Amino acid sequence: MEKMSNPTCFALLLMAVIAHVCGEFIQPPPFLALRSFAGEETRLPCEFKPQDGDRVIQVTWSTEKNNGVKEQIITRHMTEGLQEFPNFAGRVRFASSDPIKESTLLILNTKESDQATYTCHISTFPSGNFERQIIITVWRIPISTLEPVILQEGQSFKVAATCRAIGLPPPRLSWDTDVPGQIQNRSSEDRVITSQYFLHPLRSMNGRKLDCLVWHPALAQPHRLSNLLVVHFPPDAVISGYDQNWSINRQGAELKCEGVGNPQPHNFTWTRKGGSLPKEVSLEGNRLIFTRPLNKTDEGVYECEARNTVGSVKAEVNIQISVNEASRLEASFNNLLLIIVGGAAGAVIVVMTIIILMVTCHHKRRTRKLKRELSEKKDEINNLSRQTSMRRLNSVSTDPRIQTEESTLIGMDSPIKSSVFSLEENSIICERRDGYKEVDYDSLGRPAIYPSYHAERASMRRKESEVEKQDRAQRVASFIKNSNMTLDVDFCRDQTPPPLSVCSGTSRDGGTEKDLWGQREGMPEGEEGDCTSGSHQLSEALQNHFHYSNGFLRPKPHPNSILLHPHSQVI
Repeated sequence: MEKMSNPTCFALLLMAVIAHVCGEFIQPPPFLALRSFAGEETRLPCEFKPQDGDRVIQVTWSTEKNNGVKEQIITRHMTEGLQEFPNFAGRVRFASSDPIKESTLLILNTKESDQATYTCHISTFPSGNFERQIIITVWRIPISTLEPVILQEGQSFKVAATCRAIGLPPPRLSWDTDVPGQIQNRSSEDRVITSQYFLHPLRSMNGRKLDCLVWHPALAQPHRLSNLLVVHFPPDAVISGYDQNWSINRQGAELKCEGVGNPQPHNFTWTRKGGSLPKEVSLEGNRLIFTRPLNKTDEGVYECEARNTVGSVKAEVNIQISVNEASRLEASFNNLLLIIVGGAAGAVIVVMTIIILMVTCHHKRRTRKLKRELSEKKDEINNLSRQTSMRRLNSVSTDPRIQTEESTLIGMDSPIKSSVFSLEENSIICERRDGYKEVDYDSLGRPAIYPSYHAERASMRRKESEVEKQDRAQRVASFIKNSNMTLDVDFCRDQTPPPLSVCSGTSRDGGTEKDLWGQREGMPEGEEGDCTSGSHQLSEALQNHFHYSNGFLRPKPHPNSILLHPHSQVI
């Protein structure tokens, strides 16, 4: 400042004098440029200290865009209070509760459109108005994304990855990789920066680095978006596990199919050329396990097919199984043992077959012998029965007592032989009380038609010896005793025609009747008493086995009875 008349120097001096005399801004300084970030809070300082005698009446904040458009933000009057303008309502406020003393402004959520020049206007009385300006630059920290692409071997030149970023000022993008390719950058109207990396995919590129770098002035160093290339390709199958030294009876043998591909093979199929897989092998994923000792039949060409989403590939191995000396000896021993066991089993079967045939023949001979003996016994029994029947038929007597004994013997003997023979002859001679003559009756109780036949038979009976009569009487008495049968004495008394007296008793006129069953000429008196007791039993037997109907004595029906005619013959 060489001359006081210089207008510029004079103006500065005047302002300094006025500020010294009327008051001053404590903050901000005369020129202040601030940097803010979108989405964050921005603080605009403003504090004025008036001189003695001055008083701040109103504080006003306003903004001026780069295009020259001015707009008020907020006002605080000493008496009229606070006023927010529509475009900034709810987004700004004073930092202090007393804006008259502390007028700092806060922008709560800074936008990119908030980049402008802001003015703090102080109105005092009586000194006048004072202003201070702040330039705000709004930055946006870049937002970036990386979109990788899954490649497949054999495809043409194509995009491997795309990197995008948006910021204020606009960021710059670059790639960090050792994979050869081309970069293409572009920007859109909405200030989004895009960069793409093109290459020709090969399986050797799978897993290689392809990073995107985002450069921005708000960042101390570039932001790195890490990425690894993904290239899909069919698998490569390799079979392992066969060491060219497999032999018979080897334990724990297995084959493994190792497939190298992207993605890793997830499906493995085992086959054997010229036939099916051996028995007793298990498949576990990519492994083929022999769960038994190896044998010669396990030889062959084994093939494994590995498959993923891209394709499939096959691998094969030729398995050769050698026969060592120990295996050969063991096989010979096993064959010999098998032959021995088979021969022993065959011999046992032959012996058992012979034994079974011998036993069968023996039982057949014995059965035929028993049948023959049984037939002979039957013939013998039939002959004996026939002889007995003939003897009984030929031993008929006209003696009523003997006749009754024979009839009782025949009747009582039938249950024992399971067939009842009817009485051969029931000619009973009873003496009636009115003096009738003796009358002969046939086996059905009717008068005899052939008296000469009965007379002949009666004469035959009288010719029997006394010994045979006694023997017959004893047999009758024994049979009746064993059969628990009694003879009703009054059997003939209640019948019509007049009853026959079968034992000794008193006649109607008081005389003694002649006993037909009792004592005969030449019979001892002791035997006559036996007749009396036996006659009662015989009478009861007759009553149980015979009935009197229409003047005839008839045998009672029996399910097993066999009626014999007097002239019939037993065969």
